[in-house]
Amino acid sequence: MIDGIRIKQLNRHVDDRGYLVEILRDDDELFQKFGQVYISACFPGIVKAWHKHEVQTDHFCVIAGNMKIGMYDDRASSPTRGQTQSLVIGELNPQLVVIPPLVWHGMAALGGATAVLLNVPTEHYNRAEPDEIRRDPFDPAIPFEWFTRGG
Repeated sequence: MIDGIRIKQLNRHVDDRGYLVEILRDDDELFQKFGQVYISACFPGIVKAWHKHEVQTDHFCVIAGNMKIGMYDDRASSPTRGQTQSLVIGELNPQLVVIPPLVWHGMAALGGATAVLLNVPTEHYNRAEPDEIRRDPFDPAIPFEWFTRGG
């Protein structure tokens, strides 16, 4: 596992009316601070990657469908430098994934449906000076496969 990545298994509280899932609370050990809340939809076959933040920590939870979350660590002082990590999260595996600053990350919808990710980043988006660095999703310098090949 990449240093600094934290994962929280989420529980569905189900009854005959439906279900409720608590994702992140202000008294949760994973909570740092609130910047904003947003959702990002990803269409099937699309990869939204790679990007990283210098300051912001992301808190990802897939609330509809399923996604592959990809992460790559190239931080010079990290004990996991050069490592990749992938997680499949969403309806089949409800989890909260905490991604620290300077870890490259992205997402791809799995299956034939649009997947929806909820993010609670520690910083709000600054349009004048975005805290975001981008790379091509298929950058050969990152040893990561977004989709399974074969049958």
